[in-house]
Amino acid sequence: MPSIETGLNVETGIMARRSFLAGTAAAGVMLLPGCQSMGGGISMVDAIRRLLTLSSQAAFALLTAPGGFWDSEVARFEAPVLFGASGTGLLKNLLTSTVFKQNLQHQLNIVAEQGAARAAPVVYAAARKISVPDALGLVRGGPTAATSFLRAEMGPALINSMIPGLTDALRVSNDPVLGEAVRALSGVDLGQMAQSVANRADNSIWYQIGHEESTIRAHPETTRDPLLIGVFKVL
Repeated sequence: MPSIETGLNVETGIMARRSFLAGTAAAGVMLLPGCQSMGGGISMVDAIRRLLTLSSQAAFALLTAPGGFWDSEVARFEAPVLFGASGTGLLKNLLTSTVFKQNLQHQLNIVAEQGAARAAPVVYAAARKISVPDALGLVRGGPTAATSFLRAEMGPALINSMIPGLTDALRVSNDPVLGEAVRALSGVDLGQMAQSVANRADNSIWYQIGHEESTIRAHPETTRDPLLIGVFKVL
C-alpha cells in the first residue's frame, strides 16, 4: 500500500504536469506570429480573420442550399415593402389572399439564394483581408462583434454584389405566384425589385453570419482550428 507521502508526490506530479501542459498550450498561442497585443504574442488579427472566414463559410453553405433562407429561423425574411401593401392596386388585391402572400414570401426567400451565391466570394475576400485596428477588442467583444465590424467595413458591397443575381433570378423564375406579383408591379423594373430583395437578404445574411460567429465563440473546438481554440479558450 503506497504511503501518504508517495500519494502526495504522485498528486503533485500530476498537478505539475497539468500546469506544464496548460502553460505550454498558452505559450504556443502567445508565440504565434503577427501578434497585435498581449505583449507581442498572440495573433489576434489572424484569429479575427479566421473567425469571420469560418463564420461566413458556414452561413453561406446554409443559405445557398435549397430552402436555405426559408428554413433558417435566423435568415427567413418578410416580403420587402415593394412587394407589400405599398405596392400597386393590383398587387394589393392579390395580397388580400393569405395563401398568395405566404407563397410570395416563400418564393422571394428562394430567389435570395441566388443573391447569396453572388455575395459569398465577396464576403470571403473581405474577411480574409480585413484590416483590424483593435483585434483584441473584437476578440473580447460580444458574440457577434466581429460580424458587426465586417458589416460596417463592407458597407453596401454585399447588397451591390447580390443585385445582378437577384435580377436574373426574378427574370427566369417560372413560379406563377412570383410571376403574377412581378407583372402586378407595373412601372417597376426588375432592378428595383432586385434591390428591394437585396436589402432584405442583406440583413438575413449578416444575421446568419453573426449566429455562426457566436456558435464558434462558444464552442471553438468544433472548428479544429488551433488558433481559434487557443484564443477563445484562453481569453
